[in-house]
Amino acid sequence: MEFTTGGRLEVRITPDDVGKRVSVRQLTDETPPGEKYTDTVGVLTSWDSGVLSVTQRSGVSVRIPESALVAGKTVPAAPARRRGPSATFAELARATARAWQPVESERLGEWELRAASGFTRRANSVLPLGDPGRPLDDALEYAREWYAARGLPAYVQLATGNEGTQELLAAGLEQRGWTREVSALVRIGALAPIGDLDTDVSRVSLSRTCDESWLRRYHRFDDRDTPGGDVLKVLGSGPSTWFASVAGPGPAPAAIGRCVVDGRWAGFMAIEVAPAARRRGLASTVMAALARKALDEGASAAWLQVEEENAGARALYDGMGFRTHHSYHHYRQTSAAA
Repeated sequence: MEFTTGGRLEVRITPDDVGKRVSVRQLTDETPPGEKYTDTVGVLTSWDSGVLSVTQRSGVSVRIPESALVAGKTVPAAPARRRGPSATFAELARATARAWQPVESERLGEWELRAASGFTRRANSVLPLGDPGRPLDDALEYAREWYAARGLPAYVQLATGNEGTQELLAAGLEQRGWTREVSALVRIGALAPIGDLDTDVSRVSLSRTCDESWLRRYHRFDDRDTPGGDVLKVLGSGPSTWFASVAGPGPAPAAIGRCVVDGRWAGFMAIEVAPAARRRGLASTVMAALARKALDEGASAAWLQVEEENAGARALYDGMGFRTHHSYHHYRQTSAAA
């Protein structure tokens, strides 16, 4: 990164740049021997009392003492895209939300409070896609009371890492004692290459509903229990929802998947393979069958969500042409603000 003018390091950012994407260099004692600087790229979320806070693409916030800052500059909001579909954060956030709908919801300005008896954080969290129409502290208190009335903890789902994402709101939550508990990557890619995968899709059964057999493979379902109505409502939600399964030797399928078709988007979820059947291409086979159905319905782009630590799944999706669009996180209040 070039921070210099005439060979001198320069700080070219000020507190007026809060909210912008920046690259900063700081003195540190934590770098390897012989190196005295470390660089951080992200959104400048605050500059108070001699300390800068920069939220990285991953959602991690880095606090930098002003006294340690040796260089800094604003940088473009996002790198140029070279391949695959493009999407704004707002478009993709709404598409992913429509694919996993709550049983109950309420609007709070441009926030949506969502509940489904606690089945997954996505269906039981606030989705803030704009102004709640009241001060932040009031909105958070309303959300806490709304979820408490339903016997649920209050979660807020936020995104980082792309133009229009919510680093400033994430920083505001952290200042108020909210902690990031769960994070994942939202990845997008072209749909046609997935449908063109050379695999035997005749092995895949497709259905509009998930039956008891499908649920036996789904990791969020305990087969000792009968799935509640809210579970089935969330799984069945979406504009055009398909369930895929590949028969196995036992009562549970060898592999399953779920896809929601919504305009140009096809969202892939619950791609799961039995441990004994892994490394046989079944995940690719399930996705290819679902992709062909989505292509028939007019979709052209694909999205999915994957945990950053899931190296095997990320490698599979890399091979299919997926790239990371943004990260998303669930925040929960764990302490009162200082």
